[in-house]
Amino acid sequence: MADNREPILAKDGPSTYQHPLRRLKRSQWWILVVLNIIFLIVGQAAAVLLGRFYYNKGGNSKWMATLVQTAGFPILLVPYFFLHPSDESHGLPTPPPILALSAIYSIIGALIAGDNMLYSIALLYLSASTYSLICATQLAFNAIFSFFINGQKFTALILNSVIILSLSAALLALNDDSDKPSGISSGKYIIGILTAIAASALYSLLLSLMQLTFEKVLKKETFSVVLEMQIYTAVVATCVAIVGLFTSGEWRTLSSEMNNFTTGKLSYVMTLVWTAVAWQVCSVGVVGLIFVVSSLFSNVISTLSLAVTPIASLIIFHDKMNGVKIIAMLLAFWGFASYIYQNYVDDLKTRKNEGDDD
Repeated sequence: MADNREPILAKDGPSTYQHPLRRLKRSQWWILVVLNIIFLIVGQAAAVLLGRFYYNKGGNSKWMATLVQTAGFPILLVPYFFLHPSDESHGLPTPPPILALSAIYSIIGALIAGDNMLYSIALLYLSASTYSLICATQLAFNAIFSFFINGQKFTALILNSVIILSLSAALLALNDDSDKPSGISSGKYIIGILTAIAASALYSLLLSLMQLTFEKVLKKETFSVVLEMQIYTAVVATCVAIVGLFTSGEWRTLSSEMNNFTTGKLSYVMTLVWTAVAWQVCSVGVVGLIFVVSSLFSNVISTLSLAVTPIASLIIFHDKMNGVKIIAMLLAFWGFASYIYQNYVDDLKTRKNEGDDD
């Protein structure tokens, strides 16, 4: 991995632009990383639990569950304008053509909408704990995509993470004693597992494509540019979800869904609002870690959140935690720890090289 004080975007060679992160001390860099980790873990855990709450209390619209995953994008405008992007533009390369950017953002945005729909289907058919543990396979997928697309090194420890997380998902898929939400058949449970795996793979591909876009197309190293990608792709994904909501006819059921929500109309609205907010808090952490470190590291932290979520689900929803689930969760932590240790080794090597240079 590249020097952890510099974003992975700076791989392509020297630049006349002095990236602000390069002026940070190591302690300041770690504070920035920790803040983004907190945003990602808290945001993702809250979003998953609220999504399961929506289904548990009477919500049934997959397109609505898809829509709220990106509809909160206006929240990102606050940090975007706070950063004064015009002040960061000095010395940066000429921006790519608007047409090319529009095409990239449209494609990525459409893929995000499809990925969100897969996640919505998976969460409908799986308990929050099973869903989270299955989605932890995204780290394995991202390690593979990062190797082929972003040139990430595939060390023995990262390979260990891939294998361990794959075994974790396989255990849950073969577990006949898993707790299924009320009214979910075995067939729908299998569909939930398959869509969760597919969503994890597509999400990992998206992270690698975003990183590739930063490196090869945007060639800019500012956090405002990262936010721009998040905002524009979220706009596209939100539009796709709105079209899906109306063309599918699910919009007709929203009124009765609100009236029949077991905790009341206000609870229905607030559940959707806070789910949208939680996903955007998570998004800030995701793009922040992609910018500061790499797409793979961002996915590692996301995987940690998914491994922690079953514990919260056990407390809030009283999900069953049988032996297989406990083993799967321990395997997820093992896979996460393997990659973190690899990052620690890389950081020590970087410090040693800097000492030799001095």
